[in-house]
Amino acid sequence: MVNLTQKERMLLEDQKSQEEICIKKYNDYSNQAQNPQLKQLCKDIGQKEVEHLNTINSILNGQVPNISSQQSQQQSNQGQQSNKSQQQSNMGSRTMGNTQNNNDAYICNDLLSTEKHVSSTYNTAIFEFRDANIRQVLNHIQKEEQEHGEQIFNFMESHGMYNPQ
Repeated sequence: MVNLTQKERMLLEDQKSQEEICIKKYNDYSNQAQNPQLKQLCKDIGQKEVEHLNTINSILNGQVPNISSQQSQQQSNQGQQSNKSQQQSNMGSRTMGNTQNNNDAYICNDLLSTEKHVSSTYNTAIFEFRDANIRQVLNHIQKEEQEHGEQIFNFMESHGMYNPQ
């Protein structure tokens, strides 16, 4: 059982709110997206955001999840998912050509902006926690948020919605 300071609790409540916003956006956008790959990407990332919310709630309840045992399995799965999603994105860009839906581009821009913001709020929170295990858990979530942003970026780039030049 971990005892949180008032500041740590406040930071976790902020992260909880951020995760709830992410879940709502990904759920809403999975229904609004025209591209089937984008729909699936929103559903997949939305599920990860639910996991993040559950983790934050666990910490708020005094329980710190053990990330190290989960990390190696998740890293293996993420590598496979990243390769699969990149292949699907490349396939989608070949079959769809340069046609893009303005609504899908808006969705992607909003989600990428959201992921940048959420990752940044985790960065600040990580520095404010005394407990090394909690910092490790928050760092793990932040890394996943960055991976979400990368997946969205890759989708956008492969569908002509983002030109990094």
